[in-house]
Amino acid sequence: GGARGGGAGECWSCGAGGAFLSCGACGSVQPVDPAVDYFRIFGLEREYNIKDNNLEGKYKDWQKKLHPDLVHSKSEKERAFAAEQSALVIDAYRTLSKPLSRALYLLQLEGIHIDEEKTITDPELLMEMMEMREAVSEANDPQTLEKIQSQIKRKFETWSNSFQEAFDKRDFDRAVKATQRMRYYERAVEETVKKL
Repeated sequence: GGARGGGAGECWSCGAGGAFLSCGACGSVQPVDPAVDYFRIFGLEREYNIKDNNLEGKYKDWQKKLHPDLVHSKSEKERAFAAEQSALVIDAYRTLSKPLSRALYLLQLEGIHIDEEKTITDPELLMEMMEMREAVSEANDPQTLEKIQSQIKRKFETWSNSFQEAFDKRDFDRAVKATQRMRYYERAVEETVKKL
């Protein structure tokens, strides 16, 4: 009796307990539980720093169990579950595999929604953005671009770390600021990639 582990329920097909995404006992794919957070899908703690956790491997394992094409022998109902679960796992994987989307998702779990279109008003950052754009547009050879790119990536890392510190201290204002910087540097890297 009673679902343990917050959300692992009884299998609709065989009634075994502890069914999560799919049932360990009979392999039936379970209906999507909207309360499941992305970290749980990969057996992770809700934290920003998730290096070396074999995300991709776990993702592939789930897809083997959940992919709609693999449950084609099953009922219409279960195939619908599989399509939803499979999409959920893809979403979870995409979100957690990138630092910025992972940071935004963590904030979202804390009930903090970020207006991505909010304009940046930080004069220091605006200056830097202008200088960086100029540097990128003036760079004509791959070496220069690669140098700029690695500088931007270092800045991204710095803000990524400051996100983690702020988030761990529950300083959400600073955490949000860090994600704005990260978004900007991520775009800046894309700009350089386009030119390379």
